[in-house]
Amino acid sequence: MSVRAGELVALLGPSGSGKTTLLRIVAGLEHADAGHIFLGGEDATAVPVQARGVGFVFQHYALFQHLTVIDNIAYGLKVRPRRLRPSRAAIRARVTELLELVQLPGIEKRYPSQLSGGQRQRVALARALAIEPKVLLLDEPFGALDAKVRRDLRHWLRDLQEKTGHTALFVTHDQDEALEIADRVAILNHGRLEQIGTPDEVYEQPVTGFVAGFIGEAVRLPVAASGGVLRIGPHRLALAPGQVVPGQVADGAAALYLRPRDLMLAEGGSNTLPAEVAAVRRAGPSRRAMLRFGGGLPLVEMELPPDAALAKGDTVRVAFARLRLFGA
Repeated sequence: MSVRAGELVALLGPSGSGKTTLLRIVAGLEHADAGHIFLGGEDATAVPVQARGVGFVFQHYALFQHLTVIDNIAYGLKVRPRRLRPSRAAIRARVTELLELVQLPGIEKRYPSQLSGGQRQRVALARALAIEPKVLLLDEPFGALDAKVRRDLRHWLRDLQEKTGHTALFVTHDQDEALEIADRVAILNHGRLEQIGTPDEVYEQPVTGFVAGFIGEAVRLPVAASGGVLRIGPHRLALAPGQVVPGQVADGAAALYLRPRDLMLAEGGSNTLPAEVAAVRRAGPSRRAMLRFGGGLPLVEMELPPDAALAKGDTVRVAFARLRLFGA
């Protein structure tokens, strides 16, 4: 995997997929079993952590509780060897500059216990930036914050990264977060890189069944394809040109991944299927119907238009906007 200078890449995947391990290997906190880490074109695999020039922001702030904000931010500069250490005046000027950058001027003398969670994370980011890192590593930096603060800080982080031009690797479990702020998203599964691409690419053009099922609340249905016809449980659906993503599907057993927005209510027609409404529920600003196709298939979700009046037990017909098919 290669990350371009000035790029923000999000590492996304389920728990245990290797996101944090990869971040720690880049930082030098863990040793890779194989392979190499290059920073700025130089092999840093054997370079100790203190000499790699990386800034690390952790989920739980990792601020020194007995130090003031100014001393926390200045810590990485103060512990440098004497010949590399800036003067006291230069350090103070750097801290003042960073506090302005993270929009927290005038809090130099406070302690971490006197700050909110969002403020602490901004101080932690300022501390990581103080050493002018070659790469900025962020491990679930907003994971300990409530939903509204997370939303506010993700926009702020994107703006800040664009201002500073730092190359950044960002670990998150939150798909919306990754797709919203990253230039590219790398999706990991059991230590394997499944796909890396722009948010639009990984969302609209998944290259493996895992990516198709992981991104976008998809439900996996076992199906069978034959001669341009798809068998879904007890039903048969003719495949329209351009409806299948990706490309041509060979005949035989396959897996269909359906997202809530892949389905639409239909009046009828040969290219629609009947389904029973198992439940109707609210999902944030939208309403969704849980649909049962029968044949022992899992329930699938469909996002409803605002004026749709459906209730449990209703029978509807649905059309498919697109079909994501992969080998079973």
